[in-house]
Amino acid sequence: MTTTVTPPETKTPAPQPKRSRLPRSARAGGTLHAGPVAYVILGLFTLVSLFPLVWTAIAASRDNQRLAETPPPFWFGANLFKNLEIAWRDANLGEAFLNTTIVAGISAATIVVLSTIAGFAFAKLRFKGRNALMLVVIGTMMVPPQLSVIPLYMMVAELDWTDQLQAVVFPSLVSAFGVFFMRQYLIQALPDEIIEAARVDGASSWRVVWHVVFPTARPAMAVLGMLMFVQAWNDFLWPFLVLTQTGNPTVQVAIAGLGRGYTPDQSLIMAGALLGTLPLLLVFAIFGKQIVGGIMQGAVKG
Repeated sequence: MTTTVTPPETKTPAPQPKRSRLPRSARAGGTLHAGPVAYVILGLFTLVSLFPLVWTAIAASRDNQRLAETPPPFWFGANLFKNLEIAWRDANLGEAFLNTTIVAGISAATIVVLSTIAGFAFAKLRFKGRNALMLVVIGTMMVPPQLSVIPLYMMVAELDWTDQLQAVVFPSLVSAFGVFFMRQYLIQALPDEIIEAARVDGASSWRVVWHVVFPTARPAMAVLGMLMFVQAWNDFLWPFLVLTQTGNPTVQVAIAGLGRGYTPDQSLIMAGALLGTLPLLLVFAIFGKQIVGGIMQGAVKG
């Protein structure tokens, strides 16, 4: 009798998972690193963005005769501090800086507070005509601001506000863009459950705004405040119409009086423009990181 020997079963190894061909920096948890092409592109964009500011400083350091020559200068001269001193004195920029800071600060703070409250109402409250009112607010953004100059000037003249700062402050206390901006932010960043929980605890609408809406909207409020401050600081048309260079000028109105004459002094105009830009650069250098960090924090929480 023959016995048949069965060979032992061979177990087939389990298939190993394929390793990802992605670089380590692109995997989950890795840090993304830019390549040389990205650095070149970013460097070019940086140079193009900084060129107007650098050229303003170069022109402010030269004299009017050198700026009229061809080719124009592409490096700094020796008259920078002299031209800055003359521009500061001739344009009365000390008083102009103070007036512009008051106007821009009041306008930005008021717009931020009112836009946050109105944005919360349009985003989370339910009332009749909400969508129609929001369309009206957005529609006002489509109207060119030049169309309102004449009736607005007639109102200011009737109130005897010409050459006074309130003529510039009061028309800029509200912003349709600010309302729309805060509404869009609060729709995503403020859950309805938090508002309902505050209501259950007995909080009124104003208490909800103060203790819930304002803390949640703080990143967007910082960004809106920065944008409105820059817009008010750079505003030229309306302040130029209602203010004078010898009364209560803002920075832009004061700079407009520089270099007047048969042959305008371009170097003094550039020096005044450089002085008018430096405060904005200083504000962004101090608060820019906090503002960008606030945007990212709000985006993650939303």
